[in-house]
Amino acid sequence: MKDFRARYGPWALVTGASEGIGESFARALASRGLNLMLVARREGPLEALAAELRAAHAIQVRTASADVARPDLLAVLDVLAGDDEIGLLVHNAAFSALGPFLDRPLDDLMKVIDVNCRAPLAMAHHFARRMVPRGRGGIILMSSLAGGQGTPMVAAYAASKAFEIVLAEGLWDELRPHGVDVLACRAGPTRTPSYEASRPRKKVPMMESGPVVEEALAALGRKPVVVAGRLNRAVNFVMQRLLSRSAAVRFMGSSTRKMYE
Repeated sequence: MKDFRARYGPWALVTGASEGIGESFARALASRGLNLMLVARREGPLEALAAELRAAHAIQVRTASADVARPDLLAVLDVLAGDDEIGLLVHNAAFSALGPFLDRPLDDLMKVIDVNCRAPLAMAHHFARRMVPRGRGGIILMSSLAGGQGTPMVAAYAASKAFEIVLAEGLWDELRPHGVDVLACRAGPTRTPSYEASRPRKKVPMMESGPVVEEALAALGRKPVVVAGRLNRAVNFVMQRLLSRSAAVRFMGSSTRKMYE
């Protein structure tokens, strides 16, 4: 735990931190002794989590109620950070426009890009420029199994998650000589409030958010991409190695329609 804090502390910034995987990241990092800067849209749950973690772990926790799609995101984060050193960036916030592509308003589809692509790109560039001179740090981008191929019904979301995977892979190679570790964590179906709020009609095996986070933290510094969960790794192997590209897309389309149509 001390080694983790020395390499990725003293502060971690987590987006989408008020629930689900983001909340689990906050809890896991607090247990490792890192101070936290937590960002999410909903102020109430965010403040409640912050108060709990301060009391349980004797750490400092700061919060900002903000949508990462806002154009002045970096200015908001600089105010939150002040002069303190962010050693670990975890971008977990995500937005999905579920449904047929042409049925969704263009504004929704553009928000997918703002939250899932523009925000992590801007934050990685902004904070890695400070990590590199220090010779240490880490960046985790939460991606998805959907990013491995086109996925009908969530076409823009899947494309944005592919962006995060490829961005992390490139930065992993560029930044590792400077002591900065980068990882894309590809999660499959995970029991989170946002997933359950989408009301899937078909039940599928789901991971809990805690194990997803622990696999991500264990993989940080060891590889550029990790697929969380043994079953998800098996599914990914089939999709990427055994099926043709077109067959994989058709399979994802069929599965998604069964869940939501």
